[in-house]
Amino acid sequence: MKRIITIIAALFVLSNVFAQNIIDSTKAVITSPDKNYTVTFYQKQLAGGTRGMFYTLTYKQQPVIAESVLDIQLDNNLSERAMALKVDKHAKWCENLQVKAIKYTSKDSSWKPLYGERSIIRDNYNAVTIELVKDDNPIYWMHVELRVYNEGAGIRYFFPENIKGTYYRVVAENTGFTLPEGTKAWHASWAQAPYNLLPLNNWPDESERPLTLQLPNGWYACLAEAQMVDYARTKFKLSKEIPNTIVTSMYTPADLISPVGTPWRVIMVAEKPGDLVMNNDLILNLNDPSKIKDASWIQPGKIMRVMTQTTKDAFENIDFAAKHGLQYILFDWKWYGPAFTYTSDATKVAIPDFDLPGIIKYGKEKGIGVWLYCNLQGLYAQSDSLFRVYHSWGVKGVKFGFVQAGSHRWTTWLEEMFKKCAENKIMVNVHDDWRPTGEQRTWPNLMTAEGIRGNEEMPDATHNTVLPFTRYIAGAADYTICYYDKRIKTTHAHQLALAAVYYSPIQTLYWYDKPAMSNNEPELEFWDKIPVSWDETKIVQGKPGEYVVTARRKGDDWFIGAITNNDARSLQLTFDFLPKGKKYTATIYSDDDAAPTKTKVGIQKKLILGSTIMESKLKPSGGQAIWLTPAVK
Repeated sequence: MKRIITIIAALFVLSNVFAQNIIDSTKAVITSPDKNYTVTFYQKQLAGGTRGMFYTLTYKQQPVIAESVLDIQLDNNLSERAMALKVDKHAKWCENLQVKAIKYTSKDSSWKPLYGERSIIRDNYNAVTIELVKDDNPIYWMHVELRVYNEGAGIRYFFPENIKGTYYRVVAENTGFTLPEGTKAWHASWAQAPYNLLPLNNWPDESERPLTLQLPNGWYACLAEAQMVDYARTKFKLSKEIPNTIVTSMYTPADLISPVGTPWRVIMVAEKPGDLVMNNDLILNLNDPSKIKDASWIQPGKIMRVMTQTTKDAFENIDFAAKHGLQYILFDWKWYGPAFTYTSDATKVAIPDFDLPGIIKYGKEKGIGVWLYCNLQGLYAQSDSLFRVYHSWGVKGVKFGFVQAGSHRWTTWLEEMFKKCAENKIMVNVHDDWRPTGEQRTWPNLMTAEGIRGNEEMPDATHNTVLPFTRYIAGAADYTICYYDKRIKTTHAHQLALAAVYYSPIQTLYWYDKPAMSNNEPELEFWDKIPVSWDETKIVQGKPGEYVVTARRKGDDWFIGAITNNDARSLQLTFDFLPKGKKYTATIYSDDDAAPTKTKVGIQKKLILGSTIMESKLKPSGGQAIWLTPAVK
């Protein structure tokens, strides 16, 4: 007993020592407008007379991020002290920053996106800027900026305009996130990788962002990146020194010219995993407003790929698209020749029996627009004229293929492509290993992106139930939903429901399918009617890796998608998101072995109220789609 008391006393003394190391004059405390989040910044006196920057984050008075390091490493503009001591030029740039001012601000406004998961987005936060200066060379300034919303917190480093020290080469960023012991992470090694739920030890490699976390108290958190537009991609790795700690890891150095800020490091916390998804407007709010003045040409819609690129097949696809409520068709790679060479001219058709002007003209008559694929080589070599040519042809959008992702160079190049497309009224879909960080607010012609393990690789149903709580927090994703391909590892009702579960303002349907495969199954009505931009979105229930139920509203109609993992499941669907007292006719599309079609999807109708509780029995790898429309009185 005496030994226990001694240990407790020692720990108390040790904690007081740590507390005494805090420099009180540097402390800044900021809360979210609803008071749920509290973020605290401070400096501490370290060994050798240096100072370090730290922060903590609590949610509803519960610690989520314990004391964690804020640190960024530069290889130039070194302090005189470091040079005198011959310190490694890559190390400890932040060690002698002195707080000169702490400034608090707040904002509360709303904005209307051109399209999205909801029609109005509130931008409401409290903020603090900590102004720091090198104590031995005061021409070098840096700010730490904190914004705290009801949806989460953002942290970044900012270099204000400085004519004497404009150039900064960032070689590493070591922002830490020390989490409660027992936290697990949905780890993915690359943007199109499978997910694995892992403890915070012995990761095989770095993890992609957003990174969704399961906390030991049953809550969920997410670490994300916002406004990564002039920087290098930053994934997450485990700290080698501090247990239960995740650290940012830059892909390459970034060469910056002030004034400039690093991307925002985003922390979101929720008691239910679905709330993380519903709060992902935070990523958009941490980006600049739209730079496109006239955006009338930006039109969301559903799109299908023309599998066989001939004029005849194109016309058949246009007819099918018009019949089934789609807005676009896509010609994928090789229409202009081999994609991985600079010798192919992306402004000239290189395949036989392909009358592109005639196809575009026929599509226009039917109300169907044309998108073209262009590989990195074509984009890089011809971008000064390419998009102008496509616009003159009447092309609506370009799918970027096999872009390079990660380095500072390719990040800024891709941002320039969004701008050039906007100048020529071209919409964009970026494929392969690139993920958005909210820049679609600034360039709303960036409609969607891949960066997801979708139906090009035919993942199983369990993977599909992870995606809404991980990748989709970053925003729209082009999953390339299929319906008829025999390689699909789920039921047809599961695929049908994905159009409601997954958000993409350019939503690819029938990816590996051809019009001839369709027998006009009656359940296609769900895809015919479903929009791609929404007034309201609700994650009704769900858990990553198990199941999810998503409800989305456009006008008076609701579209609901429910999917399960590889296991059968019985759900009690509730409709308390509906207006009280209002009746809806529900058209329900379910897996049904007795259905007379090859797809085995049955259809039934029910009257639904907000008080209705409906049992939904899902087959293994199954799903259910529901269309609600106001009942006729």
